[in-house]
Amino acid sequence: MPVVAPPMREMKALVKVGYGCNENCTFCHTLDVRHIDGTDAEVRAKIERAASLGHGMLVLSGGEPTMRPELLEWAALINRLGMDLGLVTNGLMLAYPELVEKLLALRLRYVYQSLHGGEARVHNRLVRADTFAQARAAIGNLAGRGLDYTVNCVVAKQNVNELRAIVDLVAPYTDVALKFSMVQPKGGGEKVFDALTPRVSEVAAAVTAAIRYGQTLVGAAGHARFRHDGIPFCLLPGLEDGYDDLRTHRFATMVEIGEPDLFPVDDVAKHQPEEACGGCALRGPCPGLFAGYHARHGAGELVPLRGRVRPNSWNYVLEGIVATDAAIDEQGHEACPLRNGLGVTPWDRARHLYVRNGPRVARYVTRTRDFADVELMHVKHELGQIYLDVSRKPAPDDFPRDLVKLARSTACTPCPDRAICTGMFEPVFEDLFTRDDTQVATLVAALEGDVLDVGCGDGPYDEALAPAARDGRMRYVGLEPDAERAEKLATRRPWAEIVAGAAETLPDEWAARFDHVLVLRSWNHLADPARALAEIRRALKPGGSLLVVDNVAFGLARSREQTARGEASSAGFEHHQNHGAAEAAAIVTAAGFSIEERRDAAPTSSNQWLLRCVASAA
Repeated sequence: MPVVAPPMREMKALVKVGYGCNENCTFCHTLDVRHIDGTDAEVRAKIERAASLGHGMLVLSGGEPTMRPELLEWAALINRLGMDLGLVTNGLMLAYPELVEKLLALRLRYVYQSLHGGEARVHNRLVRADTFAQARAAIGNLAGRGLDYTVNCVVAKQNVNELRAIVDLVAPYTDVALKFSMVQPKGGGEKVFDALTPRVSEVAAAVTAAIRYGQTLVGAAGHARFRHDGIPFCLLPGLEDGYDDLRTHRFATMVEIGEPDLFPVDDVAKHQPEEACGGCALRGPCPGLFAGYHARHGAGELVPLRGRVRPNSWNYVLEGIVATDAAIDEQGHEACPLRNGLGVTPWDRARHLYVRNGPRVARYVTRTRDFADVELMHVKHELGQIYLDVSRKPAPDDFPRDLVKLARSTACTPCPDRAICTGMFEPVFEDLFTRDDTQVATLVAALEGDVLDVGCGDGPYDEALAPAARDGRMRYVGLEPDAERAEKLATRRPWAEIVAGAAETLPDEWAARFDHVLVLRSWNHLADPARALAEIRRALKPGGSLLVVDNVAFGLARSREQTARGEASSAGFEHHQNHGAAEAAAIVTAAGFSIEERRDAAPTSSNQWLLRCVASAA
């Protein structure tokens, strides 16, 4: 029989109850559907569904959920099902102390309230109603009650120069967080975009000034109370940790009126344009731009950040076992545990991972902010680079022994839900790492003449290089950016010349010196690959060869204990980028090389890729 995994007690579900509202905000997301409300039966069914998925909190949203006459009945149901209650609200009904007390008695624990100015003339103009006094009264009723409480201010042209006033209003309430959000081009925000939405650089400057002002008022202990959303990190230097969205509030699923089931929260409205964000060190956690904003204004305001490291892996953490035997459907076939009662849509295609090994099916999840959803999806479903960590190490360093490849089950192939499902994965007991490394070793062992090994490091291919260097067929020079490390490497490789230096600034005397250049597992450690390629091109003889080998990012399925051990360690030599063969090929070609062979990481390979290139004679 199926065994449901331990509940996601720390995670929230967001249930929209309808779109009617007692304000009329200019930027309202649901402007065109304000006449639609969910039935009592529909909302109850979705509350019960959230409980069956194991959520610890159910958050009601709208429209305005506190307008609904069923509010207290829904709150009582949520309480009976063992969940805490949350509200996304404009706060007007919460100006009534009697209602607040009843909701607190029914386990109200979370409030996300909108307030768009510190004065009536500003707030009322944006919500198009005389409601400032009620919204402010709600803050007085809710502050100091032990809630997880956020006041959200949407920054529009009408209040962008008035943010200090709302800081003055909220800052005295020591348990209330204040958030500034960019207008999302959706609903009203799309219809009156030009009249409503400031340039993102202007918003960033105003929000930075407001947050810095607020931090001076509250002192260092209260700095985390000021947050932001919808503004690229490159425009908010020093405030990156204040990013705030559904995921940072620990929402896992949500559902709109009329949708058949809960769905994972996502970032589909946000966009990281490749021309600006492709090589930015902050790409993983950054929200980028709203897609509608980028369509109108482009990415010219962005200032990508280079030279900072990025992780090259993330953890899928074990949540529990969801099946201990194979269920059988009505036709006598093995039934997938995802479709047998649980349903596929609440599970995130990028962030949830189901692994079957024999009769046992385990569910893993990642909450990482180091990688954008599009990156996670690409690595998991297109490149197929997900592995089970079978080591006891903080970080795996012997991939053939430490990692077992996980591949999409063949049982998923005919499934009608394949394109929307997170998928079932199974272990592949084949040493793909050694197979792919052997191909590289064969190529480097055949080299003769002057060879430069950029970022020579620990020398994973020394066994292939050393024989040719010892018998004089190869004159090997290893380039190592760390001087102390270079000295140690020289003592371990008597057959090699080891030089300390960076690939981006090669010595002038190396011009046209080398027959071959190797960039073996060091490409993604280059601070500036394009600049390094220009230097490498100068150091190569006309017609000389370039071999680039590196690894794409990958996901690790781990137990909670393994994850805690890994996250407590301090791994060195992290990547400046996580390029695959395609990204590297574009830079290599632009630098004056022709590509003779390209091997991409793929579901049938390890996470290693290869480019074999020749320098043009020009």
